[in-house]
Amino acid sequence: MIEPFGNQYIVARPVYSTNAFEENHKKRDRHHKTLLDHLRVCFSCSPQKAKRIVLSLFPIASWLPAYRLKEWLLSDIVSGISTGIVSVLQGLAFALLVTIPPGYGLYAAFFSTIIYLFFGTSKHISAGPFPILSMMVGAATVRLAQNLPGNTGSSNNSTSNSSSLDDYKVMVAASVTVLSGVIQLALGFLRIGFVVIYLSESLISGFTTAAAVHVLVSQLKFIFQLTVPSQEDPCSIFKVLYSVFSQIEKTNIADLVTALIVLLVVSIFKEINQRFKDKLPVPIPIEFIVTVIATGVSYGFDFHRRFNVAVVGKMNPGFEPPNAPNVTVFQETIGDCFAIAMVGFAVAFSVASVYSLKHDYPLDGNQELIALGLSNIVCGAFRGFAGSTALSRSAVQESTGGKTQIAGLISAIVVLIVILAIGFLLEPLQRSVLAALALGNLKGMLMQFAEIRRLWRKDKYDCLIWVTTCIFTIVLGLGLGLAASVAFQLLTIVFRTQFPKCSTLANIGRSNIYKNKKDYYDMYELKGVKIFRCPSPIYFANIGFFKQKLIDAVGFSPLRILRKRNKALRKIRKLQKQGLLQVTPKGFICTVDTIKDSDEELDNNQIQVLDEPIDTTDLPFQIDWNDQLPLNIEVPKISLHSLILDFSAVSFLDVSSMRGLKSILQEFIRIKVDVYIVGVDDDFIEKLNRYEFFDGEVKTSILFLTIHDAVLHISMKKDYSTSKFKPSQEKDGKIDFTINTNGGLRNREYQVPGETKF
Repeated sequence: MIEPFGNQYIVARPVYSTNAFEENHKKRDRHHKTLLDHLRVCFSCSPQKAKRIVLSLFPIASWLPAYRLKEWLLSDIVSGISTGIVSVLQGLAFALLVTIPPGYGLYAAFFSTIIYLFFGTSKHISAGPFPILSMMVGAATVRLAQNLPGNTGSSNNSTSNSSSLDDYKVMVAASVTVLSGVIQLALGFLRIGFVVIYLSESLISGFTTAAAVHVLVSQLKFIFQLTVPSQEDPCSIFKVLYSVFSQIEKTNIADLVTALIVLLVVSIFKEINQRFKDKLPVPIPIEFIVTVIATGVSYGFDFHRRFNVAVVGKMNPGFEPPNAPNVTVFQETIGDCFAIAMVGFAVAFSVASVYSLKHDYPLDGNQELIALGLSNIVCGAFRGFAGSTALSRSAVQESTGGKTQIAGLISAIVVLIVILAIGFLLEPLQRSVLAALALGNLKGMLMQFAEIRRLWRKDKYDCLIWVTTCIFTIVLGLGLGLAASVAFQLLTIVFRTQFPKCSTLANIGRSNIYKNKKDYYDMYELKGVKIFRCPSPIYFANIGFFKQKLIDAVGFSPLRILRKRNKALRKIRKLQKQGLLQVTPKGFICTVDTIKDSDEELDNNQIQVLDEPIDTTDLPFQIDWNDQLPLNIEVPKISLHSLILDFSAVSFLDVSSMRGLKSILQEFIRIKVDVYIVGVDDDFIEKLNRYEFFDGEVKTSILFLTIHDAVLHISMKKDYSTSKFKPSQEKDGKIDFTINTNGGLRNREYQVPGETKF
């Protein structure tokens, strides 16, 4: 019963052990679904289920009939045109990261958007090329292209690369994209989109920051217009930097000046767009404006011939026929493709989640995998490269008023117009301008270095994950860096659970609240009782640490005490059988000065016997191990009589830890320390029963609902045991001996406990 009293409450209920609670409250029989039940539901069919499956596979069928034409169409058109312009420029720029001709970036921008329109569940992200994925595809492309006969390793501009090399790179990039899409599609159909949870926010932030550094370094050769051999191995970024700065005197000044001017102008206007986004009706399309001006200036002053700058070059109108992926490329890039699939999905889903929360609509992670997978498969089939979503492009689509993926359709139409009709106008555009535009989109990622300070203040483990991921990715490269970072992140989880912050609890304010006794002043500990809390799962890797922390908390090793007592018992039993030991009301009287058995002999020959329970039934008296023993036999004295283990935060035990835990409990029980386990749920208890954890020594009666239940039980138990003593047996608060029920004697000290209030 609960009685409210102001901002306090009074609870009146029995003290519950788990057994007592189950006796008073009948437990409902629940049917736990088996694998067969799940398969039966999965393969069942009904009209409602068929409709639900169709709508989940084709989300457009859900939102398109509800489209508000008059309210949303104009906003989607404006947003689509703005996003389409950005898509064209980013497609051209990010193609340089893949080390293929810029025109293929338009295919990636077009097909990704069209496919996502039908299968995606986000209404606001703009599907298409993403610089980090482009860099990852480019890394795989460069590695395979190095083995092509006739490849000089140079990838500076289209005039220095043979047509066959470009065709091979396009084929490799397309094959990598198709395999990445197949992986995403398979994961989506298998409903295991949850794998992305292993890429934490700190890991993704550190990885994208390091990838932005790779992008920055990769674009230096276009800004300086230098011939830089392609590198794809650990520490390749340092080799590229060495190659760039070793030939810095060959820099094309026209390209460098143009790139710096474009980068400065783009950065300034992006900052203006960010600061005045609430006042501007639409963001200033600075990339489009700069591209138009740079193309006109390059064409008007004939930069290509006068200053020998690298330009976009010939752009064939229309689409090229689809090609089949190369299976050999699949075999050599399976690791790269899996990393691309995971990173692409993680980035797209994280951006989509932000907008789904902001605009309050559901998002399906598995369907997002399917949408991105199909987008990459179709894109790769038409010679595009892997995409996800660019943060800046999605921000443009949402901030300019985009309501649905109709805006994505409009942006795809803009890209289509460029592909079919006006692409030739971009032929005089300098590649250094595209490189500067790519770098201009990296500001947000490079600014993530500021995360280090924030993470250090909030969580040092997350900060360590961020820094380690960034270093691994910069030094080892994108593929190996991501794999090493995920492994390190999982290692930190193991480390945190392997070395949990165990604590000793005490009562605070004489209430039913128990906190770490190091944290508060007004703490109360019941004499002879220790409350130990473990805040993590207990498994094979941390059971030893748990045992050591428990020993440190109670102040002694129960196994050592048990062995000492058994050795002492052997000596006492031998003395008693030889008639050399007498028991009086005042204690033991021994008629011999020495005994021949040595501790070493007992340790070496009887070690297993020493671990057995202490058995004194054959003696005519009962030994009090905290009192003076005969013949100066030394046994460590302990004041602990009850140990409470708070397992409310222990989610599971494995078989190895169960054996270890049971061994620990047996050691305490055998030295007459009562052990109680509190806070465990029913599934935990069911697992203990299933593994036959309980027996005649470790009983189910040790389980209690809460810490306070166990404390009250201990208090009542001790009060009951002291109430059996007669007043005539007390003298100055001390009892020399008591008469056992079997007529034996028992030496002990007894002090009447003070009042305990709860």
